[in-house]
Amino acid sequence: MSNFNKKIVLISGGTRGIGRCAAIKFAQQGATVIALYRSNQEAAEACLDELIKINSTTSHKVLQCDITDAVQLETLVNQIASDYRCIDVLVNNAGIGPYHPFESTDFATWQHMWRDTLATNLFAAANLTFLVAKIMQQQGAGHIVNVSSRGAFRGEPDKPAYGASKAAINALTQSLAVKLGEYGISVTAVAPGFVETELTEKKLSGKEGESIRSQSPFNRVARTEDVANAILYFASAEATFSSGAILDVNGASYLRS
Repeated sequence: MSNFNKKIVLISGGTRGIGRCAAIKFAQQGATVIALYRSNQEAAEACLDELIKINSTTSHKVLQCDITDAVQLETLVNQIASDYRCIDVLVNNAGIGPYHPFESTDFATWQHMWRDTLATNLFAAANLTFLVAKIMQQQGAGHIVNVSSRGAFRGEPDKPAYGASKAAINALTQSLAVKLGEYGISVTAVAPGFVETELTEKKLSGKEGESIRSQSPFNRVARTEDVANAILYFASAEATFSSGAILDVNGASYLRS
């Protein structure tokens, strides 16, 4: 796999979970990482400290941004382009997945959940992709990696907005893979199943955790590095001709053909 020496990597949701793990792996291979975060400043500062420990000679940054605010997002991307002169890799990782079961959700909450989920998971990703792809078009090259989900294929009964948003991300990935290929831009997606993070720790405890892990013949869920490794592969030069691909990272817990 290519190393990412002197590459500029932008990651939304880049200071926790999958995004943080990917950020660290990119930095270990020489990249300069710009990690966006929403509100957890403590986690962001800890992530930046870790990135600097890996390579203090590169100008890593963690930047707070409400990516659902299109004006704020455009201003931020323009500033990054001015500061770094290029963006080689974009990882659309930021996402939310609030539960809204049909039986216990009232109509107002149902609408709220759909608006919020699509605003973050789909519209923000589409906007960030547009802004960064314009920069990549001028460069004549770039890699965009979207974080989708197993739920895009098998459904998410208790959080349907999440499943729908990730199915839309897959369609966005493949539509733009066709459109942006002529500019040397590769667009791909990784589709993890359940991932072990601090946010899923409670759900993975006890009987429910046993049931979730048993979905995979490996009898475990994905670790953040499993997904991060897939992201780095798709962001590499070797994976350029895999543009349009959606890679399952679910430990055979859900198979499709």
